[in-house]
Amino acid sequence: MTNPTHYLFRCASCRTRNRIPADHAGQPGKCGKCGAALKTNELFIQQPIMITDANFEEKVLRSPIPVLVDCWAPWCSACTMVGPVITELAVEFKGRFRIGKLNVDANPLTSSRFDTRSIPTLLIFDNSRLKDTLVGAMSKPEIAIRLRKYL
Repeated sequence: MTNPTHYLFRCASCRTRNRIPADHAGQPGKCGKCGAALKTNELFIQQPIMITDANFEEKVLRSPIPVLVDCWAPWCSACTMVGPVITELAVEFKGRFRIGKLNVDANPLTSSRFDTRSIPTLLIFDNSRLKDTLVGAMSKPEIAIRLRKYL
């Protein structure tokens, strides 16, 4: 994936999407609609973050950028195959997607909330809403195609 010239970043206050030039990413900014501060340092996270029942609201639903949540379990062999792909996607989609991992065994509230019956399951969120669900082990190009729909 080529380096972006800009990033789209949601305001935490009014949820408006703001266009942030790539050379201004990481610097403080303000929303073009409401003037609230934008903490663009979140654009530089390039590894999967751990999602739990306790931090789901903050890390996923209030995220300033779209989120891919990998629902997995340590005993799942297909999940271990998808794991490295998820890590690669976190690097490639840095600044455009937040990539997270949710252990379904350790976080039953969130996994049941989204009716996660098979693993691996990938959940795509944007603007606090579940937009897409991908069930089963998928290749990196297949996942990337689905992610690009939400950029």
